[in-house]
Amino acid sequence: MKIIGCDFHPSYQQIAMLDRSTGEFTEMRLSHQAQGEEARKFYAALHGPVRVGLEASGQSQWFERLLAELGHELWIGDAAKIRASTDRKQKTDRRDAELLLQLLVEDRFPRIWVPTVGERDARQLLLHRAKLVRVRTQIKNQLQALALNQGVQRKWKLWTAAGRKQLESLPLLPWASRRREELLKLLDELDVSITELDGRCARRPTRDQRYGD
Repeated sequence: MKIIGCDFHPSYQQIAMLDRSTGEFTEMRLSHQAQGEEARKFYAALHGPVRVGLEASGQSQWFERLLAELGHELWIGDAAKIRASTDRKQKTDRRDAELLLQLLVEDRFPRIWVPTVGERDARQLLLHRAKLVRVRTQIKNQLQALALNQGVQRKWKLWTAAGRKQLESLPLLPWASRRREELLKLLDELDVSITELDGRCARRPTRDQRYGD
């Protein structure tokens, strides 16, 4: 197995690697320029089991996806506990990578749970739907206000077929009429998008279904 301590930065990474089968130790700095091509080539060339350890970071998702695609094992560590594991005050990229490697080799790496790539993408689906629902609510509130200003108070019934027809037939001044038209158009588009997302959410397996519980 190859074990790698990776001190990850947005534009590069410093690694310290130990090949347990040969005892060979390697240090290297990999650039993230050109969409991380240098890092991709390096990790794609590694054969056999590979375990990579790095501190938790909000900027490493593309790298995490890369390792998952290549079938390498990734451990994410608690940054505070990693820092507390050394007495050295002076930080360098090289020392940080060596520390991560040491913790991995000595089975002291403070691993934390992180969602999988698929789970993170599912969160994006839920987040996107939630934001669209919020926008739709704002649009409905604006249309309700337009109706109330014309003496029409139907509350939720405004969104029935009869309510929609009454809303569309309200006598409004030109700019108010245009506003109504464009808000209704946006509302219809959002309804279509949210309905589609609802279906995708419903088709996603729950945690219990994934694990057969």
